[in-house]
Amino acid sequence: MATVDIRDVQKAYGILPVIHGVSLSVADGEFVSLIGASGCGKSTLLRMIAGLEEIDAGTVSLGSRVINDVAPKDRDIAMVFQNYALYPHLTVADNMGFSLRLRNVSKAETRKAVEAAADLLGLAPYLDRLPRALSGGQRQRVAMGRAIVRQPQVFLFDEPLSNLDAKLRVQMRVEIKSLQKRLGTTSIYVTHDQIEAMTMSDRIVIMNGGRIEQIGTPLDLYDRPDNLFVASFIGSPTMNLLQGTLLRDGGRAFVRIGPTRIALDREVGAASGTAVVCGIRPEDADLASAGSAETGLPLTIDLVEPTGAESHLYGRIAGQPVVVAVHGRSNHKTGDSFFVSPMPGEMHVFDAGSGRRLS
Repeated sequence: MATVDIRDVQKAYGILPVIHGVSLSVADGEFVSLIGASGCGKSTLLRMIAGLEEIDAGTVSLGSRVINDVAPKDRDIAMVFQNYALYPHLTVADNMGFSLRLRNVSKAETRKAVEAAADLLGLAPYLDRLPRALSGGQRQRVAMGRAIVRQPQVFLFDEPLSNLDAKLRVQMRVEIKSLQKRLGTTSIYVTHDQIEAMTMSDRIVIMNGGRIEQIGTPLDLYDRPDNLFVASFIGSPTMNLLQGTLLRDGGRAFVRIGPTRIALDREVGAASGTAVVCGIRPEDADLASAGSAETGLPLTIDLVEPTGAESHLYGRIAGQPVVVAVHGRSNHKTGDSFFVSPMPGEMHVFDAGSGRRLS
């Protein structure tokens, strides 16, 4: 296995820059996800690691070896694609063993490697079938098996589950993570699905416009986003972001949102009068049927969305859209009014101009 070290990597298509000096280190055996909106550069970065895109500047290293000019087939990296990329005229066994045949590995050794991978992936009964006779999930397992038999130092995954239905995606993400833990292979996984990233990753890299916004464990990013982009990107439903003003009174800090002043229980590095954006996770909002606009943020429910495990209550606070998550089934209905307060210690405060975290 090996580490992957990316240093000041840049990429442009003509005069259009798409990767702006990205640096990232992936430890041996680590599972790291690259996540961001479409067009943020995550797949381009992955393809540069694989050698499928040229690097304009910077270096990519596998262990101690710089691989910028190494051909893709010689990088000891295996890639699993979104569209499976299976040969339709070859059986499952032949698809999985294709790379070994190119290396002139003996038929006996190839068959042994293919059968071992098939057992690991539950594909043993399907080795003689053609890809068209398989389900989407089975085809994705074949694509993973083809990568496994190579015994690479690094796995690269490019949105491998995006073509599967919701139920199968949940099943497959569990299987991929379990498999990676058993094999201990360094893995870099590209996805636009934050649930995949949160549940599978040791660390997540959030990208935006060809730059890295923040790197951290899933819970670090969720609990302490560095900026408004990360705060709004991680979490489902997304974090409520409310415009307000920072106030100071007798050594204490407050934020004013509409007519309501909310005391802050942590230091905020900004002057009184600073325009701020206050973040409240939907599950961190307390609801009270009694109160006043001086003690809570008034909310009238516009829509109730039951999901089974919890209910989502949609409305507006000071003219700004808000969602509150209530555990379990809810008896609330459209038109009900409440006063919303953030749970102690769960208010996130960002500078409205720069978007950077203040608290």
